Amino acid sequence: MTAFHTFASGSSGNAALVISGQTRLLIDMGISCRRICQSLSSVGLKPDDLTAILITHEHIDHKKGLAVYIRKYAVPVYCTPGTARQLVRSVDGLETMLHTIPLHETLRWPDIDVDVLPTSHDCPESSAFHFTTPDGRIGYLTDTGYIPVKTAQRMLGADLLVLESNHDLNTLWAGSYPYALKVRISSDQGHLSNAEAAAFAAASAQAGTSTILLAHLSRENNTPALALETVRRALAETGWTGRLAVAPCETVSEAYRLEKTPCSESS
Repeated sequence: MTAFHTFASGSSGNAALVISGQTRLLIDMGISCRRICQSLSSVGLKPDDLTAILITHEHIDHKKGLAVYIRKYAVPVYCTPGTARQLVRSVDGLETMLHTIPLHETLRWPDIDVDVLPTSHDCPESSAFHFTTPDGRIGYLTDTGYIPVKTAQRMLGADLLVLESNHDLNTLWAGSYPYALKVRISSDQGHLSNAEAAAFAAASAQAGTSTILLAHLSRENNTPALALETVRRALAETGWTGRLAVAPCETVSEAYRLEKTPCSESS
């Protein structure tokens, strides 16, 4: 069985966990080391049970707890070369644990292969991750202003799609953010809006996705109700009957499980 949890999801911090067999991969560490350890404990794991940590990019809401964590636990950290160059400037001692993996390459562990795919964000070589397990596929796609073609192609039809639905465009432009920040968020190097998430969710649903988890919602420029309504409306037009949910901002999510259905034997 493969299980997926989010530990935090939003502008104030991001972290998620994929477990398949004995392989346990943490995606990002954008909350404190203490909260990471508490979250791991809540799903029955110790801090040093992790197989590896995967970092999507170097922004603080994706690396906040990393410096303290690696001082305590010898867990390897993987990211793109561009992200690595930024991380080593701010995370002391990281070099001895850091492994770089180029975009479009695949990391392999027992029970999980991880494709490292490009996103479009305002930092060098930010990435999304696609997980292939014996039980099915998980796509993890946040922090991108648009979805690059090859990333979209790989993510389409994942059994579980974790998809950024950061902001409602009308709420963003009517809000109190400075103009320059509004431009950045809505740009091709910013974040996906609800409408953009809805369009990709619908395409992925038609390709076979059964569960969609909306992630990285802005507290100031979105609400779970707005995101769900926008995406649900697009999914309804496809006739999709799968599950749609929003990742909680500051608490551990339920377990999203992939289980291979055994072939039934004819009588």
